[in-house]
Amino acid sequence: METKVLVAYATSYGSTKEIAEVISETLCKQGLAVDLQPIRNVRILEGYSAVVLGAPLYMFHWHKDALRFLSQHRKILSDNLPVAIFAGGPFGKEDENAWQEVRTKFDLELAKSPWLTPVFVEIVGGKFDPATLRFPYNLIPAFKKMPASDLRDWVA
Repeated sequence: METKVLVAYATSYGSTKEIAEVISETLCKQGLAVDLQPIRNVRILEGYSAVVLGAPLYMFHWHKDALRFLSQHRKILSDNLPVAIFAGGPFGKEDENAWQEVRTKFDLELAKSPWLTPVFVEIVGGKFDPATLRFPYNLIPAFKKMPASDLRDWVA
């Protein structure tokens, strides 16, 4: 049986999609068959040997599409289908305290699904561009004043 991996992502500004694309390319280079899809498009998980699920954190909460995905696919995800998870996190500047805080908050988000036992969880750096902000974030003065940044580590 062919090893087929689903890489599913949620994104609001495109950064998480770019990360998911790199993960997909890397898995393909390892000889795996990979389907890359937005979380919203995933209807069934039958036929997959594993799932990589990625979505950004906003205000310390995981993207609602990722949470909905976990709820909709709870049975198959809890029946020994390996799941690896990544979450887009800190942006702005390299700050170890910020990374730890994001990881702690993300662990609390994952704890809301105690049935889920991911084989791997990673916080990845985020990307931020104040020029692309949409409602409600474009109403936060501090965000508008922040410089653009990209803390994604492509080698990792």
